[in-house]
Amino acid sequence: MPSVLIVDDEPNIRRMVGALLSAEGYDVRDAADGRAGLALAEALEPDIALVDLMMPGDLDGLALLEKLRERRPDVPVVMMSGRAALTDAVRATRLGAFTFLEKPLTPEGVLLALASAFELRQARRTAAALREDLGISGEMVGESPVMKEVRALIARIGPTDARVLITGESGTGKELVAAALHEGSSRRDKPFVRVNCAAIPRDLVESEMFGHERGAFTGATERRIGRFELAHTGTLFLDEVGDLGAEAQAKLLRAIEAREIERVGGGKPIRIDVRILAATNKDLTRAVAEGTFREDLFFRLNVIPMQLPPLRDRPGDLPALVRHFSARHRTRTGRPLVTWQPEALAALGGYRWPGNVRELANVVERLAILHAGSEVSRADVLQVIPQAAHGATPANGTSDHAGVDPADGLPLSDALDAYERRLIAAALAQSDGNVAEAARRLQTDRPNLYRRMRRLGLASPAE
Repeated sequence: MPSVLIVDDEPNIRRMVGALLSAEGYDVRDAADGRAGLALAEALEPDIALVDLMMPGDLDGLALLEKLRERRPDVPVVMMSGRAALTDAVRATRLGAFTFLEKPLTPEGVLLALASAFELRQARRTAAALREDLGISGEMVGESPVMKEVRALIARIGPTDARVLITGESGTGKELVAAALHEGSSRRDKPFVRVNCAAIPRDLVESEMFGHERGAFTGATERRIGRFELAHTGTLFLDEVGDLGAEAQAKLLRAIEAREIERVGGGKPIRIDVRILAATNKDLTRAVAEGTFREDLFFRLNVIPMQLPPLRDRPGDLPALVRHFSARHRTRTGRPLVTWQPEALAALGGYRWPGNVRELANVVERLAILHAGSEVSRADVLQVIPQAAHGATPANGTSDHAGVDPADGLPLSDALDAYERRLIAAALAQSDGNVAEAARRLQTDRPNLYRRMRRLGLASPAE
């Protein structure tokens, strides 16, 4: 049964609308002010919120709408008022209100608005489930300072139409961030179209991006709609944009600047309205200097840069990520949940994760399949992660170089730093990110451990 939260300071409105909705099968809760409404929304997460614009107190209708969009973004909010000016309605819409009802309310108007809002809620749930199945869930896991900064930046720039260039190593979650930016924007209910620029054959880039007309070239037996048109009014995510060739870069630049495209073989410009998000694991600044990437296109894409941290720079997040991927595997498959010995987490924390979060997800899934319903030990971890790669200590407790290969040619100071960094990362992982516990395990004091972490560039969840 759909649940509705009514927030209005007028008892008669809450009683009459509540009775109407209860008779229609809705589960109704109500609150007399914004603070109480926000608390109920956070505790219950209703399917729909029906909020009065004019309410006394420090949290009026618009302020509550902002809080709900921030904390419960999937809940459609229907605003209502009998004294609202046009500017209030416009502002409410810009803040993300689903629709605006004028008092006196009519039963037909209320029921129609809520039915439409519930359809949107169901669509968002279906989309979230599909994203979860595809492995691009919008949940950003981790409480390290760097991840808090990423989430804060997403919250600030998501509601805008600014172009964003997301950079980071492979597997750091660039597509996840792009999806989160889309979900946080006013385009969230419009298309989110992804293009893997590295996977498009060079001679088909124009057709893939802009589409083609029937007969435009050999093999074009029917009209094709390109990715720009598919993303119209929504978001276009250009993944691996650094792999585009020079000709494709020029055509992409023109489409961004002119806000129009032409299908291959078509002579009529087509206006497009898309927000561009781009991602790459390449150093585009260097590519510009080397002449392999257009400087003007780089400036167009890099309005707001976002650098994602590698997993090795956020070791305190690893236990939470392991639990998240374990739970996700259980949800997908229904297989029993695995548990993780502290030594197993420490072994995972000692690995450098060249494939970052994507590699961790694969390793956790593999171990969840192999040890369903049982406990994962350090030995189990070492069977799926090459021992030499993460420098795990052999069973006798000795290690010549603890994962630092002399053949790497590192200076002694760098090799010692690498060894110290791995010891601290493993202790943090084993302690679930608790610095005091990690210091105890390392037989040092907390201030000294903080100093060493800062020197080595290791972020701490407790800072």
